[in-house]
Amino acid sequence: MNTPRRVVITGMGVIAANGCELGKFWESIRAGRSAAGPVTRFDTSAMPVNIAAEVRDFHAADYMPAKKAKHLDLATRYGVAAAKMAAKDASLDISQMDPDRAGVVEGISLSGTETTLKGQMAMARKSYRAINVFSLVTGYCGSGSGEIALELGCRGHAITHCSGSASGNDALGYAFNMIQQDEADVMVAGGAEAPLLPELWGVFCVTKVMTSRNLSPLTAMRPFERQRDGFLLGEGAAFLILEELTHALARGVRIYAEIAGHGRSCEAYHSVAPHPEGMGAVRSLEKALRRARMEPNEVDYINLHGTATELNDVVETIAVKRVFGAHAHKLALSSTKPITGHLLGASGALESVVCALALKHQEIPGTINLTDPAEGCDLDYVPGRSRPYPIKVAANLNSGFGGKNSCLIFRDYRAEP
Repeated sequence: MNTPRRVVITGMGVIAANGCELGKFWESIRAGRSAAGPVTRFDTSAMPVNIAAEVRDFHAADYMPAKKAKHLDLATRYGVAAAKMAAKDASLDISQMDPDRAGVVEGISLSGTETTLKGQMAMARKSYRAINVFSLVTGYCGSGSGEIALELGCRGHAITHCSGSASGNDALGYAFNMIQQDEADVMVAGGAEAPLLPELWGVFCVTKVMTSRNLSPLTAMRPFERQRDGFLLGEGAAFLILEELTHALARGVRIYAEIAGHGRSCEAYHSVAPHPEGMGAVRSLEKALRRARMEPNEVDYINLHGTATELNDVVETIAVKRVFGAHAHKLALSSTKPITGHLLGASGALESVVCALALKHQEIPGTINLTDPAEGCDLDYVPGRSRPYPIKVAANLNSGFGGKNSCLIFRDYRAEP
């Protein structure tokens, strides 16, 4: 059997509430500084939740012409910016390679909603003639991947994945497969999301999935904590440059980490609630390990979905115990969402950046706001700030509505596969 092509990460870009530059982003992660604060984008005074992780220092004109930016949804602007940052970080110029060997894949959840809502409001105020003519292009779910391909010159193909909060991981998994199967040498992969819109905010308030600790935003989201009451909604984007190993070595670029495996599953159990035994998470973990040709005891760290909701934290813990057995109590686990906010479809991509940086810096991110673990949450969630540790293998686990689960395995690329 032919040896699979190895896939490495050579560039990363983030637009996040806790940093729109990779160095600042990582520093806030390792220090455990939350980006939570009052919502300023619109009036939430009549709603039960008033806090979020807003991106506050983003200027689209730094990444694209202002005239073009004004026609794009905010999520698309975030995605284009993060992808350009990743390409710059990787010293990647698509024009210097065969552009048909470079592709784009984006993971989303609610992107395009902004354009749709604006169209509805315009039509309600006046008539259909008031709808922006650009809505046909900017409002469909594939807009972001198309814009990124256009900006970077990727001609292989561009595609958009939507599997809820598992989308970012699935986008990276798709890109990983494309390179392994010799369909591409370079893939620009990630996710973007901008859900801070009044109408969407109202939906999240009604479903009671967000933390309502409005008076203490920095300590509001508490994964695995007994008194947890939901997640902190966030926004932003993360994109990574995935590259075939020899292609990257020939360019002489820095390599952050290697992607070793991807596994996904669907529980087909409930539209919102996870399976009580964590069967979907179990299968995605097992598939990812099998694809990576690894044993469970080789994993050092897992970035969990960690939404601080009543069911998620306990179910994830159950799944880890089922897959890792006695090794589960030797693993380091954490959720970084209390720092960045929950980016929905972009979460997997952002947390994959966290895993790659953890491998690069040999430091495991902590779970902030955890002092009194909930019943059933009895593993090492690295409470507080980060912990130096010689990491060889890290995993990123994400879940989406409808029972969708996705897991990526990362390792130090210098290790023998």
